[in-house]
Amino acid sequence: MIKIDNIHKKYGTVEVLKGIDLEIGKAEIVAIVGKSGAGKTTLLQIIGTLLPADLGSVTINGTEVSKLKEKPLSKFRNRNLGFVFQNHQLLPEFTALENVMIPALIAQKSRKVCEEKAKNILDFLNLGHRLNHKPKELSGGEQQRIAVARALINDPEVILADEPSGNLDTQNKEELHQLFFTLREKFHQTFVIVTHDLALAKMSDRTVTMQDGKIIS
Repeated sequence: MIKIDNIHKKYGTVEVLKGIDLEIGKAEIVAIVGKSGAGKTTLLQIIGTLLPADLGSVTINGTEVSKLKEKPLSKFRNRNLGFVFQNHQLLPEFTALENVMIPALIAQKSRKVCEEKAKNILDFLNLGHRLNHKPKELSGGEQQRIAVARALINDPEVILADEPSGNLDTQNKEELHQLFFTLREKFHQTFVIVTHDLALAKMSDRTVTMQDGKIIS
């Protein structure tokens, strides 16, 4: 599903990633752990095509994304990758329903289809009663589930999550962690999760530990 080969990345003279090799299977849930500054988020951004590597290649479901030009890359990202971030990154002026619909509208699907799909996902996530609420009217846990719904709208092959439970209380953390496994069983998606949460890491199929820009286990 995901093959990462000899990835290097520098910021100025600082080498952040020092030759990363990693393979992740279809429907596998992999947690990437390590101290701050280990290169976890940089690696996730490169896998997610949000950041180019200086050297090496990333192949997702048979497509070597590191060779794609800007427009094909944006299209691939929109249709094949879903993102969940620590701070939700919901647009405050839009309702929950509208936030979820955005990636599908970008993919030029009809508004009617987008709305129906978004409602179905929000119902599945027990948020059907919050469709018309804006982010400021939602709890932290609800906002994060809205972000998960947005990540799911285009049926992506891969979900990439960067500290997804970092701002949640214990109960909401546990609910979010369990949700990932429920989604994997239902939709057979691959999850790559950067986390400091040891409970989530232990639940994952595999834990990858990074240190000083390298994978050490």
